[in-house]
Amino acid sequence: MTKSIEHHPVRLRRSVLSVPADNARALAKVSELAADAAIFDLEDAVAPERKAEARDGLVRHLIENRPDCEIIIRINALGSGFGQQDLAAAVSAKPDAILVPKVESPADIQIAADWLADNDAPEGLRLWAMIETPRGVVNAPAIAETGRTFGGRLDCFVVGLNDLRKETGVPDRPGRPYLIPWLMQILLAARGSGLDAIDAVFNDFRDADGFDEECRQGRDMGYDGKMLIHPLQIGPANERFGVEQAAVDEARAIIAAFALPDNAGKGVINLHGRMIERLHLDQALKLAAKADTIEKRKARF
Repeated sequence: MTKSIEHHPVRLRRSVLSVPADNARALAKVSELAADAAIFDLEDAVAPERKAEARDGLVRHLIENRPDCEIIIRINALGSGFGQQDLAAAVSAKPDAILVPKVESPADIQIAADWLADNDAPEGLRLWAMIETPRGVVNAPAIAETGRTFGGRLDCFVVGLNDLRKETGVPDRPGRPYLIPWLMQILLAARGSGLDAIDAVFNDFRDADGFDEECRQGRDMGYDGKMLIHPLQIGPANERFGVEQAAVDEARAIIAAFALPDNAGKGVINLHGRMIERLHLDQALKLAAKADTIEKRKARF
């Protein structure tokens, strides 16, 4: 049974900072940063012999020092020997979402969702999926559909290009020319099921110009934000994936026009010589809400 995509929460996800779960200094700094979201990484960023220590330390940190941003915990793969322990720890830490790595089929998400249901995890605990393998890209539409099923927890795709490049042999070229088709394929699958999509990391945090250009490209592709590896990338990502004032002004004009008594119940109106439909009103409402959220975050940082 399918369920309307409207059950997905609307969140601001311009900047999604990856933080190694075993780095106490990095964990402590998150609360001072203006990132919209933080991924606390128990997977690639933590050596196997430090997994248990990192897991326990992360839980203690989040219980005692919860930062003012969306909190996501990236677990190890459920078949790795660490995944179920990570899930149990994550539930106790009460994050907003759990990021499942190397998702290649709907079953990968369903297994995690079933575990959460069997262990009485709160309904508001969401799942994110890392799309970072050839099979993950090919199966992205089917994976995304798990977010539409009754009780589905999937909210967001995160693209992992480093692993995808490694598995395909596609080189790391400026502008990502040979990766664009896959990036758009993942974006389309996400949007088809009402999911957000986060662009991949840019590996050289010292290359400000290259990072800015890749943010611009990701924004123009339709991505909601970018996964980051360094705090220096937060400000530029927030700027690029934010909203332009002219667009906000137009959105508020559309909202105001549809609110006029003369336009009550109309599906299409004339605004300054342009035909505006209710789908434009829906877009305007979302954009205005995003702008309001951005202003509130600016006031805090």
